[in-house]
Amino acid sequence: MWPILMQFLRTNAPYITLPVAAIVGIIGYNLEGLLSDRYTPYNKPIQDQRVDRQIDEDVLNDPTNVQKLKYKENVLGKNVSPSLQNKN
Repeated sequence: MWPILMQFLRTNAPYITLPVAAIVGIIGYNLEGLLSDRYTPYNKPIQDQRVDRQIDEDVLNDPTNVQKLKYKENVLGKNVSPSLQNKN
């Protein structure tokens, strides 16, 4: 009995697997549509974001005015022992 059943399944495998795969795909597609959120928020194009960022930056106007490189406090006060710190 088993050899006859296996021979039938082997010869008709494309006719059996295609509908099964289609049914599984349809169920999975609909289940994903129910469970997931398909909303994607709007973002400006990257080129527009870059242009806006370049307009806002003052570095492009004056390349000598870089705030990150300037240390505003006394360099010697950077690593002071606790007994020498200001009591403010």
